[in-house]
Amino acid sequence: MAEMSFVHEGERVDDLQISGLSIIQNPAAFCFGMDAVLLSGFVRVKPGEEVLDMCTGNGILPLLLSAKTAAKSICGIEIQEESADLACRNVEMNGLSQRVRIVCGDIKEAGEYFRPASFDVVSCNPPYIAGGRGLKNPDDAKNIARHEILCDFNDVCAAAVLMLKDGGRFCMVHRPERVPELIRALSAHRLECKRMRFVHPYADREPAMVLMEAVKGGGLGARIEKPLIIYESEGVYSAEIREDYGF
Repeated sequence: MAEMSFVHEGERVDDLQISGLSIIQNPAAFCFGMDAVLLSGFVRVKPGEEVLDMCTGNGILPLLLSAKTAAKSICGIEIQEESADLACRNVEMNGLSQRVRIVCGDIKEAGEYFRPASFDVVSCNPPYIAGGRGLKNPDDAKNIARHEILCDFNDVCAAAVLMLKDGGRFCMVHRPERVPELIRALSAHRLECKRMRFVHPYADREPAMVLMEAVKGGGLGARIEKPLIIYESEGVYSAEIREDYGF
């Protein structure tokens, strides 16, 4: 198989079950989760728009957005060299090099890699856990992906507002318990929350994730969309998850 030439020792290839796409993952580093898939369905991209995915990891968001949207171009930026290399190989393996570009770099220095105010949409699946809470090894790739070690949410907002055109949209997935501080940080960076959707594991459980869209220079007023329920019962995905996300 031609795809095996892109795969290194200890890695595996998973079928994304959309547009014939596959993704190389390293279980010892960090594999994408449902949060990334749900974010790819929440992001709205108009035909011909340009997208930047920050903290792109192995490139899961650019891959999914390439299949789900008519974006003109999609860029991803990732600070961890091994993850960025993996994302580059995923782009090449899927034949998307003409439309998707990956940069290894720090989002805090995004202006060095991309022209400011040049993107219509910025997406991000950022580290969720504040500071060093529960942190054992700050150099571990999984911890860097989960904890605010190399960047915090204010860094994410600063990079997003720098990269977005006026009126551009910033879409992200995060933890529900942090919503108040997320909204404050967004507003402080001229990013006004306009759309929000809570994700619940079951209909009678508290939300486990929140999907948010903010607009650069947007006015006040936000729309709360209907909750997204993951499971109908134990081990049985909801109809929306099965039909819209292919689980």
